[in-house]
Amino acid sequence: MRVLVVDDERNIRTTLRMCLEGLGCEVREAPTAEAALAALAQGPADLAFVDLRLGTASGLDLLPRLLAESPTLDVVLITAYATFDTAVEAVKRGARDYLPKPFTPAQIRHLVEKARAHRELSSQLGNLEGQLAQSVPEATLETASPAMHAALALVTRAAASDAAVLLRGESGTGKGVLARALHSMSARRRRPFVTVNCPTLSEQLLSSELFGHVRGAFTGAVRDQPGRVEQAEGGTLFLDEVAEMSPALQAQLLRFLQEKQFERLGEGRTRRADVRVVAATNRDLEKDVAAGHFREDLLYRLNVIEVKLPSLRERREDILPLARRFVAFFARTAQRPPPELSPATEKMLLAYPWPGNVRELRNALERAIIMWPAEVLEPQAFPERIAAATGSGVALGGPHTLEEVEREHILRVMASVPTLDEAAHILGIDASTLWRKRKKYESAPG
Repeated sequence: MRVLVVDDERNIRTTLRMCLEGLGCEVREAPTAEAALAALAQGPADLAFVDLRLGTASGLDLLPRLLAESPTLDVVLITAYATFDTAVEAVKRGARDYLPKPFTPAQIRHLVEKARAHRELSSQLGNLEGQLAQSVPEATLETASPAMHAALALVTRAAASDAAVLLRGESGTGKGVLARALHSMSARRRRPFVTVNCPTLSEQLLSSELFGHVRGAFTGAVRDQPGRVEQAEGGTLFLDEVAEMSPALQAQLLRFLQEKQFERLGEGRTRRADVRVVAATNRDLEKDVAAGHFREDLLYRLNVIEVKLPSLRERREDILPLARRFVAFFARTAQRPPPELSPATEKMLLAYPWPGNVRELRNALERAIIMWPAEVLEPQAFPERIAAATGSGVALGGPHTLEEVEREHILRVMASVPTLDEAAHILGIDASTLWRKRKKYESAPG
């Protein structure tokens, strides 16, 4: 840690230097505001201790100047004149912490450890984003949206604890990506991250999936099988769409959250597991509680830390950056130069409401890269539902053939879900029929 100490009293600077060097820090001193800025100009710092009163100058006034010079600097304001109003003002101006005089070496150690932890988490967040962006383009954590920034900040703080986290947001907003990011930033990152997709299994199978079963517990149980809870030992268990659990399974999950205990299906032995639970839902759980579909006590257990993910239409400033990232990713996959987005296409992408959120945007760009060979992506490269929503395309009741309407509906459903099987289920046809229709309808651009 590179630390800058800004105080007009030599004995305070000396005391802080001794404490900080004892903690392995590299320390620079500055008696005035101008000396502090000059020190930063010579080289960056990670942490700064800044006195509130610097002779005739104010440490509060110095704060924004320091952060303008070094935006990633963590600043701790120190003062013998501690008041609540001063603390609030310091935080407003960018201070990370506030330390009243006289202080002890233990307090300095605590602040240095906090700053180290914060910088480590920020570094991990950047590394994680780079790794994920190579294989999952929608996993980028860069955003210009204040609402998304707030969600990411909450996740970063939550990562330092073992508290249960509930991720809320519409389908396709990236709850699974954020759950994995949370795990990767936590102390459990070297242990497993295990996902359970709650809506895909029956009550009995989901119970077995979660807690395991013993031989003979049900038809087809030919051997003992540990569940996902045991597989996630020491790590994170992600429960996707947790609102779909049956009442009986909700009771089992509640007991596990309260006591960290469970039994495999068909077994009397009680087992324990050290697992951090992260859950996600696109439902209004308070309404489900009021309707008797979801346990109120389970909601409280899952919702220790709540993170709300904005829909894509609520973060329109991210649409074009995401679109360009998808274009670059899928062009690289298709081994072709990345095409540009025409002005008309950019206008269309910004106007469309994206009911399927980031997932729908991803699917639309993947299809465009595959089906449109030109060097510029025009609106005709996209599914007609997108063009229709912005004034040019197939609309019900318009002058279109049944085949055009069927084509539009099929492509729209396929873009809103992640798999061919799910789309076939929604459309009420088998997957092989849908595959043939998709091949027919995607044989030409538009």
